[in-house]
Amino acid sequence: MHRKDEDIVTNQPIVQSAGASGNITEFTLREGTDLSGMQPAGRMITDTDSGTFVYLLDDGERFVHVHFPEEIWPGMATALQSGETPVLLSGQHQLELVNFADELEMLVFNIEGNDNYGEAFSTAVEKAFSQILSA
Repeated sequence: MHRKDEDIVTNQPIVQSAGASGNITEFTLREGTDLSGMQPAGRMITDTDSGTFVYLLDDGERFVHVHFPEEIWPGMATALQSGETPVLLSGQHQLELVNFADELEMLVFNIEGNDNYGEAFSTAVEKAFSQILSA
């Protein structure tokens, strides 16, 4: 299921790395992404064509889709397990991703065994989030 960043819509922000500061998971966007004026919408969806989870930001006029590609999913699982609200970083800007855990957990459990998301996507999610699904 592994897709490259080029497969993702290029005008949307893409998370390029995941790390931690203490118990807080930090997701860093690709260089050049501007978060000024953005607010967390507190919602998450999937883009099965791109093979990504998508967190929604609101710029006051429209939703901006922040893509979390498969290589970032281990960091997402860590964020879920930590119980802390993760943050999104870009340059000097930082946003708390409100409702991240609730939204992601709901999606992961909905995707499990549900090939409506596509077999490859479902299988990849089940593998990446196996610890959460078996808890």
